[in-house]
Amino acid sequence: MTTAEDLIARSNRLGADPKNTNYAGGNTSAKGTATDPVTGQDVELLWVKGSGGDLGTLKESGLAVLRLDRMRALVDVYPGVEREDEMVAAFDYCLHGKVGAAPSIDTAMHGLVDAKHVDHLHPDSGIAIATAADGENLTKEIFGDQVVWVPWRRPGFQLGLDIAEIKAKTPQAVGCVLGGHGITAWGDTSEEAEKNSLWIIDTAAAYIEEHSKAEPFGPALEGYAALPEEDRRTKAAALAPTIRGIASADQPMVGHFNDSEVVLDFLAHEAHPRLAELGTSCPDHFLRTKVKPLVLDLPADASVEDSITRLKELAVSYREDYQNYYDRHADQNSPAIRGKDPLIVLVPGVGMFSFGRNKQTARVAGEFYVNAINVMRGAEGLSTYAPIDESEKFRIEYWALEEAKLQRMPAPKPLATRVALVTGAASGIGKATAKRLAAEGACVVIADLDLAKAQAAAAEIGNSDVAVGLAADVSDEAAVQAMFDAAVLAFGGVDLVVNNAGLSLSKSLLETTERDWDLQHDVMAKGSFLVSKAAASVLIEQEMGGDIVYISSKNSLFAGPNNVAYGAAKADQAHQVRLLAAELGEHGIKVNGINPDGVVQGSGIFAGGWGAKRAEVYGVKEEELGKFYAQRTLLKREVLPENIANAVFVLCGPDLSHTTGLHVPVDAGVAAAFLR
Repeated sequence: MTTAEDLIARSNRLGADPKNTNYAGGNTSAKGTATDPVTGQDVELLWVKGSGGDLGTLKESGLAVLRLDRMRALVDVYPGVEREDEMVAAFDYCLHGKVGAAPSIDTAMHGLVDAKHVDHLHPDSGIAIATAADGENLTKEIFGDQVVWVPWRRPGFQLGLDIAEIKAKTPQAVGCVLGGHGITAWGDTSEEAEKNSLWIIDTAAAYIEEHSKAEPFGPALEGYAALPEEDRRTKAAALAPTIRGIASADQPMVGHFNDSEVVLDFLAHEAHPRLAELGTSCPDHFLRTKVKPLVLDLPADASVEDSITRLKELAVSYREDYQNYYDRHADQNSPAIRGKDPLIVLVPGVGMFSFGRNKQTARVAGEFYVNAINVMRGAEGLSTYAPIDESEKFRIEYWALEEAKLQRMPAPKPLATRVALVTGAASGIGKATAKRLAAEGACVVIADLDLAKAQAAAAEIGNSDVAVGLAADVSDEAAVQAMFDAAVLAFGGVDLVVNNAGLSLSKSLLETTERDWDLQHDVMAKGSFLVSKAAASVLIEQEMGGDIVYISSKNSLFAGPNNVAYGAAKADQAHQVRLLAAELGEHGIKVNGINPDGVVQGSGIFAGGWGAKRAEVYGVKEEELGKFYAQRTLLKREVLPENIANAVFVLCGPDLSHTTGLHVPVDAGVAAAFLR
């Protein structure tokens, strides 16, 4: 096994267990030799996890590879701690080879320490000791002289020099606790480094378990205990649009909901307001969660109405407080303020809402705050939680290097941060639409009468950070509400709704029964009404605008034979577009429609008997129906589900931001269905 392969295996093992480090937290390294392709001579190299990425999923492409001779030479030109940021750019001149990740700010910690293998990790148990008010004494008591306390220092070249000096002066030490931050361990072999890392983590955890006070967060607060699961999730769904709107005042955000026992227990005890106000400590934590959360200061049984009123009041205070925080510490060289809205919102008895520019970021932000709660519990159980100073948090949050990292991120896709809900999305037009919206950056809810098919369609698109499948009968008001409740708990809210669910029975007037009529109107006319009503409730409360798109039909305009119930239902949908566009415009909600014709391929409607009936009406074979429809159009082209999906994207994308009340024909040209 090569040095790099051995390092990757160790990194994956450490990163796979959340007790060792948080997602994308920490870094690992190994030193070894390789052949210089220019001289043919052996050269000593450092392989280290590069900027970004995650230990648990690290691959060779995520490693930065540097020449150790050149890196060690940087010590002689180091200009001092006031200019240490310049050293990050200098790492680029130490790189070996043509590929690999960019070196991270922690590279010096790995390169300068005289050990073959180094691990820097962010375990909850280690950070609990690192953030305890008497963390230095605890480190001595827990580890003796095998682990050394390092007072808080911002990650960088000087911290690397400090740890290198500790390693040189205390040869018996196997690692150190970095005040306010995490741990670093080392070894002469990969196995030894990993063993030392795990020993520090497990020893700290065992000490906390044995010596912690019974109630680290203080006594239980009356009225703040967790609501029963069904009640708290119902309340969470009712609050979600308001909370997402609060978190998205400056820029749109996707959300994630967490009602784990860790969160609910924290919020049920007396110390949670004080600890939440102190904020997180580890740089990885507060860069993802902001310096502190917004906490609703009402008991669990507070009404939804009272909770919404108070949340909106607290949002104003939070924004003012964050602006003051920025003003206290910013200077002429600081990056512009990045937004004053909370990324973590805590609701006693209900749970935690976390936010980010995509679902994964939102979910991980919540995971980081769970890490922070665990850290607070450990520190309070042994001592008093004492995170790094606010000024130090600001230095990292608005670090020029952090700003440069943000500027290097790729431009977002057109529908990034938007949450789309598509009904009837397990096949045909709905499925194609969901795929297109996801490809353009949206999170997608696949809703269908058949849960298994909805979940399978979602799995084709991506994992649960991208798409989820839900069962929903759009003709049932309670089922529609449950669908939206599940959607807002999955992604924080909804921005874009596509009324696509439908069916058709091809019968003449005399053959059409009352049941036939009711079924088609229940699904399409009534169903679209119910979905749009539930959607509007969410969209209005979010105050972020939005889109509602109706997949109507050419038949809303064209009077074809043996089609009375379907055509009438589609005409109802078409007029709903105009009515709702007029009503919802004041809220920034656009309502538009699409009139397809003859979408045979992949269609659940056509496969369910409609195709055979229409083929019989027109006197053609069912398998030739698509070609028949194409030949009656002006363009002589068959209409595919993807053509409808393209139109949905255009209506909801950035180029038609001022268009509402429009019906777009996607029928390859049917003159009888021209809009008049």
